[in-house]
Amino acid sequence: MKKGIHPKYYPDAVIKCACGNVVVTGSTKKEIKVEVCSKCHPFYTGEYKRTLVDTGGRIEKFRKKYGLK
Repeated sequence: MKKGIHPKYYPDAVIKCACGNVVVTGSTKKEIKVEVCSKCHPFYTGEYKRTLVDTGGRIEKFRKKYGLK
């Protein structure tokens, strides 16, 4: 590897979610903040959180357009 062209690697980087979940992993950034993680994402939890997923009423607009309940 050439010296001086690669970013510094942090083997103990911390990923913090808005829900409070903390994950330790390797990254080129020391700390990463995310809004949604596998602990709070509806796809992984099976729960539907309207405030998190439906921004701007897109789901209601789709249901109204196609006559769905």
